[in-house]
Amino acid sequence: MSSKENETLPVIGPSEYISIGKRAINVPAKIDTGAEASAIWASKIKIDKNGVLKFSLFGEGSPFYNGKIYKRTDYKVIAVRSAMGQEQIRYRVYFPVKIKGRRIRVLFSLADRSKNSFPVLIGKRTLQGKFLVDVSLPDIEYEIKPKTKLDLKTFKENPHRFHKRYVKKGEK
Repeated sequence: MSSKENETLPVIGPSEYISIGKRAINVPAKIDTGAEASAIWASKIKIDKNGVLKFSLFGEGSPFYNGKIYKRTDYKVIAVRSAMGQEQIRYRVYFPVKIKGRRIRVLFSLADRSKNSFPVLIGKRTLQGKFLVDVSLPDIEYEIKPKTKLDLKTFKENPHRFHKRYVKKGEK
């Protein structure tokens, strides 16, 4: 066993508060050992004529949104395929992050996470060799966005109307 393996790694739960440098403090993050990469809510993502990536962290509906436009020339690009088979292009950038008192450099995919419960997702590449995840620990106290309440009575009575209300609405 190497000396690194002998170290005691910090234990984190299924969700944690993180800080992204001085940009955003105590941001709720979902710890997801099933996700390969980490992602952060970004908006106004574009690349200018000079190849500079411009974006804002979070979006107007977020308490962490400050409207600041970040500019990066040191970014990466990746094609991501969703579970539904749809391919998206995502830009990736590094940010300094503090999790449970430990400072690390994290490569985040910039994504619209406005409909997700957590604005940040921490994946296993970020966690590996740095933290142990104990899923039996309680979630952080954070008001998670309520899930859509499905009208199952409508589904039983009229599956077509149900589909138009819930599925078609989500495809727009």
